[in-house]
Amino acid sequence: MNKLFIRLLKARNLAPSFLNPKYEDSVSPFLLTDMEKATARIQKAIKKHEKILIYGDYDVDGVTASTIMEQTLILAGIKPENLEIILPDRFADGYGMSPKLIQRATEIGATLVITVDCGSRNHEIIDELNELKIDTVITDHHETDDKIPEAIAIVNPHRKDSPTFEFQNLAGVGVVFKLAQALVQRKLIKSGQEKWLLDLVLIGTICDNMTLTGENRILGYYGIKVLAKTRRPGLKELMKLAGVKKLTSESIGFQIGPRLNAAGRLNTAEIALNLLRANSVSEAALLAVKLEELNKKRKTEQTSATREIEKRGPEDTPVIIEVGNWHEGILGIIAGRLVEKYHKPAFVFTNATDGFYKGSGRSFGDFNLADALNYAKNSIISGGGHAAAAGVKVHESNLYQFREQINEYYKSLKLINQERFLKSEPDLATENLSDFSLDLLDDLKSLEPYGAGNEEPLFLLENVEILENHKMGSENQHLRLDVRGKDGKILKLVAFFAPENWLNLEPGTVLNIAVKVIENEWNGTRSLEGRIVDIML
Repeated sequence: MNKLFIRLLKARNLAPSFLNPKYEDSVSPFLLTDMEKATARIQKAIKKHEKILIYGDYDVDGVTASTIMEQTLILAGIKPENLEIILPDRFADGYGMSPKLIQRATEIGATLVITVDCGSRNHEIIDELNELKIDTVITDHHETDDKIPEAIAIVNPHRKDSPTFEFQNLAGVGVVFKLAQALVQRKLIKSGQEKWLLDLVLIGTICDNMTLTGENRILGYYGIKVLAKTRRPGLKELMKLAGVKKLTSESIGFQIGPRLNAAGRLNTAEIALNLLRANSVSEAALLAVKLEELNKKRKTEQTSATREIEKRGPEDTPVIIEVGNWHEGILGIIAGRLVEKYHKPAFVFTNATDGFYKGSGRSFGDFNLADALNYAKNSIISGGGHAAAAGVKVHESNLYQFREQINEYYKSLKLINQERFLKSEPDLATENLSDFSLDLLDDLKSLEPYGAGNEEPLFLLENVEILENHKMGSENQHLRLDVRGKDGKILKLVAFFAPENWLNLEPGTVLNIAVKVIENEWNGTRSLEGRIVDIML
């Protein structure tokens, strides 16, 4: 084991079980409130050959969760012809259970509705379903009200009466997987079959930015193994088109996820859903091309919107609130970019239509968006989400009031040094570069997949000397440095779209550089390089 890797394990206080978690150590699904009720209701549906309507969400978590819910029910004995999936339209329906669910359930004669990644706050829709004698089982991971809907079962680790914290970081797809495990324990699914669902569990969990420790460490560890052997033609075609060469959390988060998300952002999430459910390579290839085109369009519109805001400059308030003629599907991405650039929480709204502004917020640190929207509840039509991400709808006459209340709430918290939450602290510091070798690369793979709570390791190279500075790219916008450590060893470092002051560093300069290690392969030869995260000037 590489010496630097051993030091890293000690610095993070990681036990050997973290490197090689056992699937058998997964926490019992029946510790989730109402899991017993949910499995019993599904068992009844199997025996009575009932029609079931699955209702999901339009993001990656919702689409992956919908897919594996369908597979889970089929594995448990529900006939495919007795199942249907319906997804909300981001623009027409918004988040949560839509009235069209009631209409469709009635049309197909469904007697059971099962939600994924939503439903915990949809009291009125569930009340209507109850009046029609249609039962509801909710699987979700969003915050709940003190009073929960009158569903047959609400399987949600964020219920106020949830007895355990083991599941607090599950994504919606993770909650569905726990249901699959419960059906295995009830012998409705053959043991081992559920593991083939873990490829989608991994994708949904990473793309929903859930913490990859505890239960998610186990699911993620095995998920990346299953993804490497995935049986899904859709994922294979998508990864081929996206140019995924190595399966890592980075390739999932920046290549696979955005393409799946592009469907729900700019068109309909059913394109991504159909890709994941595709049985033939030809069908999968066509759908993958559609997602690729949508993702290119998404990137173009996102770049244009971000540049527009940067050109005029955001208002000097604790919380950025921007309005523009932008596609509703990319508001959250724009808000995220503003957080990255200005280190402030941000809400981004599209221009009002029919008298309403629709917006999306992103935050970090101690500023909880769900709490902020609750504070400003008298100025919004609807809203909700997580601490770090939320959606909101505001009447055009109340936008100024919303802006004032959100910033008023931020100031009332008297938050200090929130930028620290956006900075990555190095795990280790070293002046010697001899341990940056291929065996370190191989050891680091045992920590994958990376994510919140298990970030990619960051190393501080102390007192390294710049030997050469190479500008790269068509506009000399990229940087490659050759640096030498105290032990005389040389390491190549790269930075893409490097700041001007980095590009002008002179050979002979001695400084500290924070890097993540990356693998470079050229003509069959592997080597380790450093990707520059920060240079302490």
